[in-house]
Order: sequence, then C-alpha cells, then structure tokens
Amino acid sequence: QVQLVESGGGLVQAGGSLRLSCAASERTFSSYTMGWFRQAPGKDREFVATITSSGGNSYYANSVKGRFTISRDNAKNTGYLQMNSLKPEDTAVYYCGLLGTTNYWGQGTQVTVSS
Repeated sequence: QVQLVESGGGLVQAGGSLRLSCAASERTFSSYTMGWFRQAPGKDREFVATITSSGGNSYYANSVKGRFTISRDNAKNTGYLQMNSLKPEDTAVYYCGLLGTTNYWGQGTQVTVSS
C-alpha cells in the first residue's frame, strides 16, 4: 500500500507563496494520476489540481488557476504544489492523493493565509 506524506504547509501572509510536497513510499507513484485537494473548516473536501502520471497534462480548479502550479518528479516519487499570490480563502488542510482504481491519501498539511 502506498504511503503519502505531505509537507510544506504553514502560516503565510496574503500575497505570499508556499510550496507543498507529497512524498510517496513506492515507485508505483509514477503510474498514478496525482491530485491535490483541500478542506476548509466546515466545508467539504474540494478539488484543487491534478496532473497525469507522465506529468504531461494538468488541470486546475478555477479558484486557483493562474496562481497554483502542480508538478511531479517521478524519479523522486514526489509531487508538488507551488502556491503563489495566496489569499485568505486558500486557508485549508491540503491533501495529496494518488487517483486510480484505488485512491491513496496523505494525512494533510495545514495552510493558513492571514489577511
């Protein structure tokens, strides 16, 4: 079973940047579409971005398009989410996931954006 560990969250002022990482325990990482999702207090988990297994295609929620960039390094079994121009409404726990017949999720990392 693939284990995922997110890191890179923290407290940042509005307009700032953070880079989240998602480290996978197995090389099967490269076989999966990877996604980032987030969940704010009192809200459902929502889609942020996904990237195909090869890294050739990526997709974004409208709310983050142009500000966030998803990427992956299959040689390192690691995915990333570069977040720029952060807004208070980006505050949430961010989860990475490997998406397929079986989905795998990390434990999440807190991102807090102060105004």
